[in-house]
Amino acid sequence: MAERSVPPRVVVAERVAAEVGFMHSCIPEVGRLLALAAAAKPCGVVAESGTGSGVGTAWLCSGLGAGARLVTVERDQELARRAAGVFADDDRVSVLTGDWRLLEQHAPFDAFFCDGGGKREDPERVVELLAPGGLLILDDFTPSPQWPPRFGGEVDELRLFYLTHPALEATEVLTTPASSAVVAVRRH
Repeated sequence: MAERSVPPRVVVAERVAAEVGFMHSCIPEVGRLLALAAAAKPCGVVAESGTGSGVGTAWLCSGLGAGARLVTVERDQELARRAAGVFADDDRVSVLTGDWRLLEQHAPFDAFFCDGGGKREDPERVVELLAPGGLLILDDFTPSPQWPPRFGGEVDELRLFYLTHPALEATEVLTTPASSAVVAVRRH
């Protein structure tokens, strides 16, 4: 079986992550999901909280349509600076430095990869930032065969919030045998 290709900009962002010792980059399985989400909104506004070194951003960018724009925010100044360098030649991509709430001025979002701030601190606001029909992707969950979902022997209230939110149609998908993502769309 042939190996799946990795977009060149992802390779560059992974190199930046290695150079700065950033160990929390987006895995390829989630990256492919991000590319799909961006491609589904070819003229949309795509957002990401938690740029890191730009690996997830690069995956989003790989699916970004010519008429779309991508705004991402990273609170670590050095990471944001390095990630901005990865996208310096693409005027569809803006890398902001600061708190995740900086994204609010660019909302509503047609696709939102909430990987950093907001996911836990203010989940209701995360949902509010989505446009009707907007896609939300949240990763870094541990699969749970129980309902309601559990983590560490306790009900996973955060995951339950997104999976049962009345404004969302949501499901959980395995990204690897040991990790999952919540994928949701904001109801019209």
